[in-house]
Amino acid sequence: MRWRSSQSRRPQPPPRCRTRACTARVLRSRVTLSPPVELRTARLVLRPWKPSDVEPFARLNADDEVMEYLPGPLERKDSDASADRISAIIESEGWGWWAVELVSTGTFIGFTGLSRTAFDAPFTPAVEVGWRLARPAWGHGYATEGARAAVRFGFDVLDLPEIVSFTVAGNRRSRAVMERLGMTHDPREDFDHPRLPPGHVLRRHVLYRLAREAPTISVRRGQEAGDRRHGQRSGRDVRRVAGRTRALGGD
Repeated sequence: MRWRSSQSRRPQPPPRCRTRACTARVLRSRVTLSPPVELRTARLVLRPWKPSDVEPFARLNADDEVMEYLPGPLERKDSDASADRISAIIESEGWGWWAVELVSTGTFIGFTGLSRTAFDAPFTPAVEVGWRLARPAWGHGYATEGARAAVRFGFDVLDLPEIVSFTVAGNRRSRAVMERLGMTHDPREDFDHPRLPPGHVLRRHVLYRLAREAPTISVRRGQEAGDRRHGQRSGRDVRRVAGRTRALGGD
């Protein structure tokens, strides 16, 4: 894999959106944050990918239980190609599916973050929040904690009016995370995933939505996060601070 460093430049804030048409303009604008963003929570670091992430990522992608509600386990070459694509998006745009590691041990446990929906559907264009974690990381609230940080970033920094998520109807674990995020499901919006053939057991999907209520957080980019860990201050913040969003408040 190729790992590129970004040139530092101050990002321009995207326009404030209130409609789907505005969302489409924001997505087409390819808002870029450089260097790539790093997010921290009480227990997690959401960061750009490292070469050392490739091996544990391949293991989780080969796990039948992790991949139960996806088309199937990935062979090593396909997993590596997926990691390469994910990493390249973060390096070029500053955000995406972040690698997730535990603050306590530095262990890579999977990914979570935001992505432009890559297919046509009645609800697109859209940005989705998603996650994929190794089985030992299940049952600890990490998916909710990481996704909550990603959602806040999407509302407060990317200025998105709405974030979606979707999965197979039977995936109760992921649906529970969506509901803990405050997302809502309207059965009338359930859809057939266009990248799966008619009759496929996983084709029918449920859609969850979450609308922005108010910007809430301060997010520093990866370099500034490193500065804080070394007791330094930097003025190059990507910052929006205001009232707390009800749907995302607290763990």
